[in-house]
Amino acid sequence: MDNLDWVQWPAMLVTVLAAWLIGSRQPRRRMIGFVCFSLSNALWIIWGIPANAYALIVLQICLFLMNLRGLKKNA
Repeated sequence: MDNLDWVQWPAMLVTVLAAWLIGSRQPRRRMIGFVCFSLSNALWIIWGIPANAYALIVLQICLFLMNLRGLKKNA
């Protein structure tokens, strides 16, 4: 697990950046925010698998599906 502990920090930073971008009035920035959220979902899953954080993994999958919905509505 020690080797993957570093993944949680970029995951957290990308999540915060995505939340900031989603709040933009500009559709392009919102689109980038959805992409960042998808990246953060992947990073959290990568971190969660060796940590046996199954609830976190399921949450990230659900959030990813909602991000897909947001991408579609933003386009």
